[in-house]
Amino acid sequence: MRLIVISGRSGSGKSTALNELADQGFYCIDNLPAALLPALVEQAIASDSPEYNNIAVCIDARNAWKDLDGLPELLDLLPDQLWAQILFLDADDSSLLKRFSETRRRHPLTTRDVPLAEALRRESGLLEPIATAASLTVDSSDMSIYELRNLVRQRLIARPEHGISIQFQSFGFKRGIPGDSDLVFDVRVLPNPHWIPTLREKSGKDEAVIEFLCQEPLVIEMLSDIGTYLETWLPHYAENNRSYITISIGCTGGQHRSVYIAERLHDRFTRTHDHVLVRHRELSQIKPV
Repeated sequence: MRLIVISGRSGSGKSTALNELADQGFYCIDNLPAALLPALVEQAIASDSPEYNNIAVCIDARNAWKDLDGLPELLDLLPDQLWAQILFLDADDSSLLKRFSETRRRHPLTTRDVPLAEALRRESGLLEPIATAASLTVDSSDMSIYELRNLVRQRLIARPEHGISIQFQSFGFKRGIPGDSDLVFDVRVLPNPHWIPTLREKSGKDEAVIEFLCQEPLVIEMLSDIGTYLETWLPHYAENNRSYITISIGCTGGQHRSVYIAERLHDRFTRTHDHVLVRHRELSQIKPV
């Protein structure tokens, strides 16, 4: 039996993730009081019904703060036959403020004396114990609804029950480091195709850029060093019961060097791991959620 707890700040995409899991056959409950989770699991196990083989619940700041604080310990006490995970969604403050402005929704912690920005700050504090215990953290700041739904399918549904799920993610430092990064590698020291006029408008997925970068000694050396580091340490992450890891590769604009390195690492580790994904943050042209 599998249980996925979805949590995160308001506006980060929790409903989108829950709806995707519902479409994938999960029995889903929104805004479940955390204190009722053991009873739900007990009833599901006792029923022995296939309907409850996969359950997803959303538990967030609408709960009492004491229940939120004790949720990680509560999950540890659930029966051993239950595979429990926490998906924690978040986004930067500017993205959340923009989403609330566009939808005109009310934040659950806002009052006459607590404006939206302060409510988001307080919400972070309330959810910190859950964020710390999360199996998978996702920064939805730059994601469309469709990209978030696809990520949920790829990282939660498609991955095997055992082994580690790896995502390589390219990004540009000029727009900040992705908030869901577990490891970050800076490749701005490498030769930059941006300064070659014929390559400037292309990306690290285009053949001309690939041909340029694969002939540069520094690129070859950097790629080898990162690959060796990951081959050495990924098994230790897996042995430490780590189910997911996001490895972010950054260059200045996130268009050439980081994309190329992320693609090559994806190709390399696909040969030895069952569940390896690649995402290019700056190449996405879809409007954010």
